[in-house]
Amino acid sequence: MYSYNDFDSQGYLKAPVLFWAILLFQARTWVLLVIAGASREQGEAILKGFYPDSDYFWLGLLPGIPAAIAFLLSGRRHLWPRLWRKLRGVLILTQLLLLVWQCSGLADDPLSGITILLLVIDILALWWLVMNRKLRDYFALHHE
Repeated sequence: MYSYNDFDSQGYLKAPVLFWAILLFQARTWVLLVIAGASREQGEAILKGFYPDSDYFWLGLLPGIPAAIAFLLSGRRHLWPRLWRKLRGVLILTQLLLLVWQCSGLADDPLSGITILLLVIDILALWWLVMNRKLRDYFALHHE
């Protein structure tokens, strides 16, 4: 089913590359916060450009928490197997909530190219998190 290269040195299935991209996407507000923090003088302007209302910024940090947990636990997932198995469902729920949040924002904001792009990426990320077999097996802790 999987090739030898799909497993790490401990015999556990490696994460699909797209998984890391989706984690970054879910934690996009955290990434923006790091970028703003790194560009000291312009940090506030960067945050205001993406989040004119600071309440949306603070709410935007919430979906990144499960993504950060998944990132931190991924290397030691075998130590917390029950938590790890449940984390996939949490990531799917988080992606669904991001999609709902994007859709609810359509009523308030004018439709733009960025909004449409984020909406399409949210839909594709949700579909991939639910449907990808290798990701499902990755969270099931398949061992060679």
